[in-house]
Amino acid sequence: MPDSILVTGGAGYVGSHACKALARAGYRPVVYDNLSRGHREAVRWGPLVEGDLNDMAQLVAALEIHQVTAIMHFAAFAYVGESVEQPETYYRNNVGGTLALLAAMRKASIGTIVFSSTCAVYGTPDRLPIGEATEKSPLNPYGETKLAIERALRWYG
Repeated sequence: MPDSILVTGGAGYVGSHACKALARAGYRPVVYDNLSRGHREAVRWGPLVEGDLNDMAQLVAALEIHQVTAIMHFAAFAYVGESVEQPETYYRNNVGGTLALLAAMRKASIGTIVFSSTCAVYGTPDRLPIGEATEKSPLNPYGETKLAIERALRWYG
């Protein structure tokens, strides 16, 4: 049986294309999505687990039932304007959901994650091209949540 990769946000545009690429490469993508912004019809390359990242019991069960060996994390709210109007919603969903995912990964002994960040962590750069060493200075809550997640990933190793 091929390795199962949990794809959070796999019913969204980027996540669904990642699932297609994983399936073509011989992996078994398992989509974990609450469908609040994703689309059931976009899930075509593996099973769908409809759930929220903050539901620890369901998340850990999905990791174990599907024998997941790695995570690709795309699940996030990603509208800059909306993040300015509803910053608490963005922190709760993006940061809180990711911290729950990391805790579930530890519980299930999964050590591999690919995280989809954003150029919004850089704000307005002084020069181009933007590189990993470019100073990070987000201009909105969306960018701030993604930067907080990047930092948390370092804590989790």
